[in-house]
Amino acid sequence: MAGSRAVEPASRAWADRAVAAIEADQHRSADTHLWKLDLPALPGIDFYLKDESTHPTGSLKHRLARSLFLYALCNGLVREGTPVIEASSGSTAVSEAYFARMIGVPFYAVMPRSTSREKIAAIEHYGGNCHFIDDGRRIYAESAELTERLGGHFMDQFTHAERATDWRGNNNIADSIFGQMREERHPIPSWIVMSAGTGGTTATIGRYLRYKQHASRLSVADVERSAFFEGFATHDRECRCEQPSRIEGIGRPRMEPSFVPGVIDHMLRVPDAVSLAAMRVLSRRLGRRVGGSTGTNFIAMCFQAARMIEHGKTGSLVTLICDSGDRYANTYYSDEWLAANGLDPSPFEPAIEAFLEGGKLTVEFEESWG
Repeated sequence: MAGSRAVEPASRAWADRAVAAIEADQHRSADTHLWKLDLPALPGIDFYLKDESTHPTGSLKHRLARSLFLYALCNGLVREGTPVIEASSGSTAVSEAYFARMIGVPFYAVMPRSTSREKIAAIEHYGGNCHFIDDGRRIYAESAELTERLGGHFMDQFTHAERATDWRGNNNIADSIFGQMREERHPIPSWIVMSAGTGGTTATIGRYLRYKQHASRLSVADVERSAFFEGFATHDRECRCEQPSRIEGIGRPRMEPSFVPGVIDHMLRVPDAVSLAAMRVLSRRLGRRVGGSTGTNFIAMCFQAARMIEHGKTGSLVTLICDSGDRYANTYYSDEWLAANGLDPSPFEPAIEAFLEGGKLTVEFEESWG
């Protein structure tokens, strides 16, 4: 009717408030620090570590969870009171529980019953519900079934991670890295090194490099029990791995939908014991503990640096501190846990230390080029 005033639907008003709350939280948070590692024995090679452990929920997954919630809200998938379900027992579930509490919706993390007490406590701290399953292979199916029973929304990080982030800029992680590198002596990194969990971060970085036409190359490190490396090397998206990854947050039993091989220049497969050795070496260098996935990132960065040195090249390399090692006191930093899982990082630590002191890197890896 002429002269009438439209009334905004309550659902839209709620969504607007939810998006505003998440945006306000981001504005309250400072960008994560980019540390330069002091390595005088490697002249001409600069190592940088972007510290994602300083996010409010303590890990790189905070960025992903924020993007996933904004994606779901702006696509009308999450409305007032909509239960949110995720297939995760790790840092993603912790971060999603944080944002679910922020906007006032229920959150359910579907996870194996064997999940550590520390992770369960962190999810519950933010008001999340832990839905336990006995067979980890059913995590996707059980998540979908729980979503149907609750009438909720399955966030599905492994499908939506690569599409939820604006890879062209808007202060994504790649944009942040290049902004922070602007005043360094090698402002355009020779390599950005990253491990893959969902594949969302590697997709964002790889697309950004191409969009901005940077000369930097992307090297992705994979772990022992994961399908990513083999799938990349053989161009087979149907690759599967029956055993679960022992390096939390990275490595997957299948080629996840968010993993985009076409934006990756190089892949490396890192043995788990080597990842944990690098984790320990870097922790000593920094004076604080980092997690296992950061160890994977760090040794892959050492690999690329060693190759640059062999070819007489100089430049910078960037990787991430994914989370704090404090979450892994009863696993990666426990001799009992290591023995129970057949892992011994101690033989590899001297080799990594020797490289950082100016020697050659004697650890061997499988690699594949895109």
